Amino acid sequence: MTVVIKVGGARAVDPAGALADVASLVEQGKQVVVVHGGSTKVDETLERLGIDPEYVETPSGVVGRFTDEATMEVFEMAFGHLNTQLVAGLQSEGVDAVGLNGVDGKLLYGPRKSAVRVVEDGKKKIRRGDHSGTIKRVNGDLLRSLLGDGYTPVAAPPMAGDDDGEIVPVNTDADRSAAAIAGELDATLVLLTDVEGVYGDPDDPSTLIESVETGEDWADLEAAAEGFMGRKIMAAREALTGGAGEVVVADANADEPILSALDGDGTHIKAGAVTEEQ
Repeated sequence: MTVVIKVGGARAVDPAGALADVASLVEQGKQVVVVHGGSTKVDETLERLGIDPEYVETPSGVVGRFTDEATMEVFEMAFGHLNTQLVAGLQSEGVDAVGLNGVDGKLLYGPRKSAVRVVEDGKKKIRRGDHSGTIKRVNGDLLRSLLGDGYTPVAAPPMAGDDDGEIVPVNTDADRSAAAIAGELDATLVLLTDVEGVYGDPDDPSTLIESVETGEDWADLEAAAEGFMGRKIMAAREALTGGAGEVVVADANADEPILSALDGDGTHIKAGAVTEEQ
C-alpha cells in the first residue's frame, strides 16, 4: 500500500502527531510520500521583507497567488526551509526521509504560465510576468526508486516549468501536486486540513460528509465545498481520475491525524464517485 500525505506549510514545521503517524506507517511496511505546502510561510516572509503578497481572481472565480520574480525567490527560500525542517523531524522519528522539490529530477513538470487571465475591478485583463505552471508529468520512476530503496520522499513545489525549452522553477498548488503524485503512484491520498472533513453545511461540523461513493454523492460534495475546500475537492478529482484509489480529507489537529484518517475519520472519497459523475 502506498499513501501520499499532504500536510500544510505551518504543520510541516510543527506537525504534532503527523510525524509519528508517518513513522508508524513506514514501520508497518507502507510506502509513504509526504507533500507539503507553505503559502503562509511565504506570505510571512514577504511581509518581513516589506513586500505585499498579491492574490488575483481568475475569470472562473478561483483566487490564487500572483507570483512575480521577487515572490518566486521568496517562495523557493521559504519552501526550502520548510522541507528541511520536515525532513529533519521525520529523521528524528527514525524515518529515512529525503527532501525533494518539483524541480529535482523534473519530479513535477509542465509548461510555465508567464501570463494569466485575471479579473480586476470587474474587467478581464492579462497579467504578465507570472511564475506559475501546470503539472503535466510526474517522475514516478524517481519516487518508486526511492521508495523501493526504503526512503520516504518529502516533496513540495516549486515545479519544473518549461519556458520554451528552458527549465525554470515556478509556483504550483501543493494540494494538486500531491494529487498528481497520488495518481501516478495509484496511491491513497490523505489531504490534511484544519477541519474534520467536508461539511454539508460549511458552518456546521455535525454535517460532516463521511463517505462519497456515487455520482450523486460527488455532486453533493462539490456543492458543499466552499472557499479553500473547493481547491481540495479539485485536487481530489485530479487524484482519482489520475489513478488514485481513494482520497481522504481529514483533520490535521487530531491526535493521530493520518492513522485516524486511514481508519475511517474524515471524508472518504472513492474513485467510483468521480467515474459515475463523469
